[in-house]
Amino acid sequence: MVKEGFDEHLRNKSSDEKTVQKAVSYAEELEDHLASLGMGIEDIDEKALDQYVHHLIDQRENSPERLVAMARYLAYYGRPDLFIYLATILNSYGILPLVEKRVLDLLGEDKREVIFHGFEMPPLGTPMEAFPALTRRIVSRMEGELTPEQCKEVLTYNYHEIPRRTFEGKKERYLVAESLDEFLAGEHRLLVEELTECLRAGKVWYEQEVTQKFVDQVIDDQSLQTGVRKGDRIIIRKVPFDPKRYYEEKDPVMRRYLYCHCPLVRSAIKNGKHPVSSTFCHCSAGFTKLPWDVIFDEDVKVEVLETVLDGGESCVFSVLVPAGKMK
Repeated sequence: MVKEGFDEHLRNKSSDEKTVQKAVSYAEELEDHLASLGMGIEDIDEKALDQYVHHLIDQRENSPERLVAMARYLAYYGRPDLFIYLATILNSYGILPLVEKRVLDLLGEDKREVIFHGFEMPPLGTPMEAFPALTRRIVSRMEGELTPEQCKEVLTYNYHEIPRRTFEGKKERYLVAESLDEFLAGEHRLLVEELTECLRAGKVWYEQEVTQKFVDQVIDDQSLQTGVRKGDRIIIRKVPFDPKRYYEEKDPVMRRYLYCHCPLVRSAIKNGKHPVSSTFCHCSAGFTKLPWDVIFDEDVKVEVLETVLDGGESCVFSVLVPAGKMK
């Protein structure tokens, strides 16, 4: 039986009635499947969820609509770990096909063919451990066929297709700030307030479970997520992907694995198989620079300073403030 109130929860999030009913039916099917195995949502782990998703793949019922509904139900049920697991699969699934399209758009059919020949995406819902080998093959071909600058141009892009309007509020706040330093300090305060509220309400922050340790680390280090100015550059350090486990982990390899945000490569850090070149981290640089493209109203330059794929302790980026845009 679906947990009471899930339908109203979806309606409160402005889902239309057809979407609500579909989502409830998908949740019912998940619950029924688990009940047939003598389990409930509270009992399962990632492996058990994978088994159900594999069943959906076999039945050709692994639609994005279904997986999104399942992710929402898992979050509502109080399983943020499983919500994050599914959300990660959904959010990263289309990236490699978009890289292929960008190679075609920037460099033409010949380069697309030589880099992506034989490329076939696994079915939606495939565990992310299957992706590093594919990512490695594509990146290796890119490095063999393109110059470093071409690789950077291809990969430094908004592959998550985040609308630019998402950052209009940041742009407005920058325009009224007295200085870039004041703006960054203000954005840091807003971030701390947002994380503190997520902690109080028991909510996931994007794909991160919020703990007091996580909030404390952000309070102590403005470079985390927000950034600090050094001369004409903004130095930004990503927060860990899995802060709940990261801040308790001692093993350096596992810490790098728990830190990495990219599901297309991160399992290679843990198991040592199919290591992927840090060239691919320019994709993360593209994600990092997007808000600044909007704030400064131009295509800003970004550099990768450190990455866990290269054995670093964190992923750090440098955004160059365009000429005439410093305050």
